[in-house]
Amino acid sequence: MVLDTSVLVAALRSQQGASNLLVEAVLTGRIRPLLSVPLVLEYEAVLKRPDQLIAFHLTASEVDRMLVAICTVGVLVQLSFRWRPQLNDPDDEMILDTAVNGSADAIVSYNRRDFEAGARFFGIQVLSPAEAWRMLGRKG
Repeated sequence: MVLDTSVLVAALRSQQGASNLLVEAVLTGRIRPLLSVPLVLEYEAVLKRPDQLIAFHLTASEVDRMLVAICTVGVLVQLSFRWRPQLNDPDDEMILDTAVNGSADAIVSYNRRDFEAGARFFGIQVLSPAEAWRMLGRKG
């Protein structure tokens, strides 16, 4: 699966909820998310915004350590082909590119509507964090 940046933001803003559970599962190696260089750069840019750091009660170095941990367990996808444009928001295209090139089963996002049409074309599910967590629970 590919995690949208919104999932990481939610996980860092609250220790409650499915986003936090998903990120914990990534950090413990239970989930190996698909990653690409543009996606990790997006994670870094958003998570290290000053307003986010204040909301997270974290330093930029602590965010860096988390991103290194995610990159350590994640699966790097080579973006051999870009399928653009497929989505209304050009900033979301890197997530779809990562999912398609990595043969993802799902994109996990709070912004489902932004991804549904493009993902459906490629047979990729778009799940909320709660749906992804329930699906993970069924798989054991």
